[in-house]
Amino acid sequence: MIKDSLLQKLALLYGTQEATLVGSRLSKIVDEYKAKISYENTTLWDEKDIFFISYPDSFQEKDTATLQTLLKFLEVHLRGMLDGVHILPFFPYSSDRGFSITDYSQVKKEFGNWQDILNISSKYRLMADFVLNHVSVKHQWFQEFLKGNEAFKDYFISYKKEHIPTEYLKQVYRPRATPLLTPFQTSNEEKFVWTTFSVETTTDQADLNYKNPEVLLAIVKVLLQLLEKGVRIIRLDAVGFIWKEIGTNCFNRPQAHTIVQLFRDILNEVCPSALLLTQTSTSHENNISYFGDGVNESQIVYNFALPPLVLYSFYTSDVTRLSSWAKQLKTPSKSTTFLNFLAVHDGIGTAGVKEILSEEEIKFLCKQAVERGAMLSEKTLPTGEKAVYEINSTWWSVLHNQDEVFEVSIRKYLTSVAISFALAGIPILYYLSLFAEENDITDFQKTGVKREVNRKNFDFIALEKLLQNPGSRESLISHRVKELVEKRKNFSAFHPNAKQEILDLDKRILAILRTNDETKEQILCLHNVSKDKVQVACEGRTFSLKPYEFIWEKIS
Repeated sequence: MIKDSLLQKLALLYGTQEATLVGSRLSKIVDEYKAKISYENTTLWDEKDIFFISYPDSFQEKDTATLQTLLKFLEVHLRGMLDGVHILPFFPYSSDRGFSITDYSQVKKEFGNWQDILNISSKYRLMADFVLNHVSVKHQWFQEFLKGNEAFKDYFISYKKEHIPTEYLKQVYRPRATPLLTPFQTSNEEKFVWTTFSVETTTDQADLNYKNPEVLLAIVKVLLQLLEKGVRIIRLDAVGFIWKEIGTNCFNRPQAHTIVQLFRDILNEVCPSALLLTQTSTSHENNISYFGDGVNESQIVYNFALPPLVLYSFYTSDVTRLSSWAKQLKTPSKSTTFLNFLAVHDGIGTAGVKEILSEEEIKFLCKQAVERGAMLSEKTLPTGEKAVYEINSTWWSVLHNQDEVFEVSIRKYLTSVAISFALAGIPILYYLSLFAEENDITDFQKTGVKREVNRKNFDFIALEKLLQNPGSRESLISHRVKELVEKRKNFSAFHPNAKQEILDLDKRILAILRTNDETKEQILCLHNVSKDKVQVACEGRTFSLKPYEFIWEKIS
């Protein structure tokens, strides 16, 4: 499999001489897995592609592996509606609800086994997390590092106390408020290990050292294992942090892009139907840089600016900021698109709007969210000051006002979801958003982890009873959201690559005109983010919208 393009990328990372040796070993690994991986000749995506996000244990039954219960939920409630499912980390882990992995080779026992993953991937387009920046400090690789095993001494970045480059480390971009280096006692001395991430104040994730080609080779095996088990969308978790270069901010370095390109080459060779999705919670400009030239890096990137901009629009009854941003949304090729979301397992990040909203506007956004029961998570700036990096809340809780009439809250909620469905890209729906769940303060009080307010687990039997009760919020919302999903799937103008035009009709109305050039279908999408009745004229017609109402109208 060794090709010149691959060797060139390895040479950029490790030098020409080392690249030849690494390339030969990499080729053997890839060829071994290629013989075991079959793939489907599928289209990249179309208007019927809508994804669902769930933890492997979000739906629970007594004496049943949770992945089996998840599949049961999907088959009973979402079969034929959703094309794909993103199952959050299902490996054994020590913390961070799965993102602190202790063993890449297994499925966590309580969740099930690899056959359960294969069963789901046989029925749905499966997305899984490729957690490649760090491992748990309980992972065998780190334990061998602590023991002084020579084979693992360079798997991690570490310093003796007297050798810490303190001044240079001040330049490093920090996504958390915890120290960048964490002390660990090895077999013969104390070492300070590079630890980008933490869970609140606890650090148990050690960053991998990609300057060591052994790490790259080991992590490629993990990637190929996911493909072997039927995963067809690879979510590159925290990929912007994987390459550290002292003297820089160690974030979104050129080498990180080179590694993504290398992964793309491997997927093209082994499983061309598999797609890459990069998770880089950063400015919009940095985020879309992972499209590369349109064919050499990620096919999909998250639209991280969307949730805070939608929220800001409803808080201000003004879509000016959202419309201005949406007008410049574009991808470099028809083989690239955005992943549009409002809620995920993390909070509502603020990094994506740093260059779109002013500092005062972000403060206003956070203040409004807190007034609705949200919590704020902070990180450390290079100056040592703290800054909010995400708002922790369910989407329902952070959007609606306590004094609103319930029907108005439902209308507002559905209009917000409709915005994420109408914009060009692939929509993805978080499991709690299907039911408009409120913040789960109980789990936060147990763990002290703010993100837990948005990670409630369901007793499957109890949830079934709620869904069978037509008067419950869960039943009402899920029914209306499902109707919206079905409606969207019927319009070819919602194809991710269909044209998008943002119209300026009224500052309270997000107006989107979607056009499919192949089918000639046009859909006018009007979304009222205010409590006012609004009347607008467009395409020779007049449209009247109730407070927080949306209208999708086929015009050709």
